[in-house]
Amino acid sequence: MRLRAPHPNLGRLFSAQPRERLAAIDFGAGARAITYGELDDTADAAAHALTDLGLKAGDRLGILSLNRIEFIEALFGAMRAGIIPVLANVRLPADKVRALLDFSDVQLALAETPFAASGTGETRKVLTFEEDWPALIETARAKGPFEAIVPDGEQVSMQLFTSGSTGTPKGVMLHHPGQIWATEVLVEHRGLTADDIAILSAPSFHKNAMVAIKTAFLVGATLAILPKFDVEATVAAIRDHGVNILTGVPTMMAMLSQRTDLFESVNTDHVRVVSMGSAPASDALIADIKRTFPNAEIHLNYGTTEGGPNVTGWYHPDGIPRPPGSVGWPLPDTELKFIGGPHAREGELWTRNPGVAAGYHKLPEKTAEKFVDGWYATGDVMRLDDDGWLYFVGRTDDMFVVSGENVYPQEVETLLEAHQDVAQAVVIPIAHNAKGMVPVAFVKPASGRTIYPAALKQYTIDNGPAYAHPRQIIVVAEMPLTGTNKVDKPALKALLSTPEHA
Repeated sequence: MRLRAPHPNLGRLFSAQPRERLAAIDFGAGARAITYGELDDTADAAAHALTDLGLKAGDRLGILSLNRIEFIEALFGAMRAGIIPVLANVRLPADKVRALLDFSDVQLALAETPFAASGTGETRKVLTFEEDWPALIETARAKGPFEAIVPDGEQVSMQLFTSGSTGTPKGVMLHHPGQIWATEVLVEHRGLTADDIAILSAPSFHKNAMVAIKTAFLVGATLAILPKFDVEATVAAIRDHGVNILTGVPTMMAMLSQRTDLFESVNTDHVRVVSMGSAPASDALIADIKRTFPNAEIHLNYGTTEGGPNVTGWYHPDGIPRPPGSVGWPLPDTELKFIGGPHAREGELWTRNPGVAAGYHKLPEKTAEKFVDGWYATGDVMRLDDDGWLYFVGRTDDMFVVSGENVYPQEVETLLEAHQDVAQAVVIPIAHNAKGMVPVAFVKPASGRTIYPAALKQYTIDNGPAYAHPRQIIVVAEMPLTGTNKVDKPALKALLSTPEHA
């Protein structure tokens, strides 16, 4: 039976939880814990404080912060008042953050002190969590409970941004009913309980973290909050605080599972779920994770910020095990169609479900292009097999042509990662006078293994289409990461101009 949210306003998602239950433990500076009762009261106080500052329903509040309890207090308090939290990537340069807030019509910003300068604007005031927030909340507490607004139709609950990996980040408007549906269906699918302790280390401005926060709070679980992802701190949380739900992107889980030295004296038998999304995960990585956490279910989530956010889960209704390479089975209430492919079950994936976003803020042409009659065009090329499992082929904007043949980087990366010497592979195209574009691969060695580029190149020729083999294979110790812990492909491409890779 699906657990239902207690109120149509997403900001009240946890208001029915027992007040004495532990909601979160913050392991950042000024470490502290908070119960659901304390969090509920503080979110009400935050709603009062923000309205006292002149914000009203439909206005926009920028939140610039790493993971911390105050971020969550402000997020849920704003939504109770109908104020739209705008969550920008604080790891972007300050001028880019300011430009995003300006374009998003943000009237007020709340920031951690290191990011306060990024929130400034011509008429926009910036308040800090360290200096201003405690006094604001303390004054507002005297006002008591806040009566949350009842959202109309697709009223916007929050605004996240696309990663910007294929252009300027776009503000994605997520609405209250859609996010409540997404939280309810994922809790049902994931089997979360009030006894779980889930880590929050993915950045809170990213959809992956938002899913972790909302699903934990709907069931009354406890969040273990790390300011940002850190391998040693994650291992300590598993060892010392009983964390049994790990969430993040595949790169984070790869970094964790590769540190076998840290797990030598740590019992991981209690870890029951490792949930990944936001990027494809190889079967080699899944095997590594299973060795590190032998009792854990490995959950793969495919989705996009605009598309629900989740489109798939990991359970087949007939109990059919997930096949190698699949990104999951469509979630309940989710429709799929495939456009522009070789047949009806392959092509650009369009999805329709109750969580699909309301569109992009102030980008009507792009909204009209990507959102049609409740459908969202993901830009991902996908394939559906006979049993209904979904497979990621590549991005429509990542595809490149080699001598007239279409090449998707993901297909080449999957082939490379099937080799025993390769832990991770990233493929990018470079210009070629005769062939148009050709692939170049960056590869990270598996633990204890050595990569011989010439032999690996021959392996790709022998086991895949010859036109798609990487013309260069560059060995790297670690993949550079963006602020959302995805691989930084521009940084990799810059290595091609360095003398050792020229």
